[in-house]
Amino acid sequence: YAHGLDGVINQQSGKLEGILNGIDVDLYDPAKMEGLAANFTAKAPVKGKAACKAALQQAVGLEENPDIPLVACVSRLVGHKGFSMVTDAIHDIMGLGTKGVQMVVLGTGDWQYEEAFRHAQGQYPGRFSAQLTYSAPLSNMIYAGADMFLMPSISEPCGLSQMIAMRFGTIPIVRETGGLKDTVFPYNKFTGEGRGFTFADINANDMLWVIREAVDLYFNDKDAWKKLQQSGMTADFTWNNSAKQYLDIYQRICG
Repeated sequence: YAHGLDGVINQQSGKLEGILNGIDVDLYDPAKMEGLAANFTAKAPVKGKAACKAALQQAVGLEENPDIPLVACVSRLVGHKGFSMVTDAIHDIMGLGTKGVQMVVLGTGDWQYEEAFRHAQGQYPGRFSAQLTYSAPLSNMIYAGADMFLMPSISEPCGLSQMIAMRFGTIPIVRETGGLKDTVFPYNKFTGEGRGFTFADINANDMLWVIREAVDLYFNDKDAWKKLQQSGMTADFTWNNSAKQYLDIYQRICG
């Protein structure tokens, strides 16, 4: 994704090192954030997230149903964020599970994606919500109230949204690129380990496959789902780790 600079970058690879961003864990704290329907912690997320989900469904015009999984996107609606895959698979996504799913998209961007999501809202009333605007309060409601957070980026140097989603117990579904691969470890059904669901290829069918896996787990194994939530909510995404890496690089340069 270097637009012709990959040769130069590879030649200078010994001078390059990647450091993940951090997030403000005090600002994005589900136990203290104002404006949520309920606050909650990693030890007891269920009731709080249920209240946040109901408030979100009401706010964006979705049917208030605690049993249907709610998939969310908060993003600029542009090509490199992977939205061609989403629009290609939107009808298949909405048909997943025995009861179907709900979906909310928040953001603005290229007209073709905005139009596709407007059309989906008309096709799936009460199940699909297109919020084609920018709203920090609504984004916080989505992080807290959604069950899954879809982020199928073509390129993503680091990404903050997946970290914020995990902080609020919302399970990320991401493509394995850049910082998404570094922060979202795929769910292992044999060990129960992981933080979310991932796919590697830029392919709508592969994306759909892992969304289906997430929906199946949501319906069929509540204990494993809760363990995934707690894994993300207790992960260390503070700036402390990043700051230590910056200091380490500085000290190595200075000898």
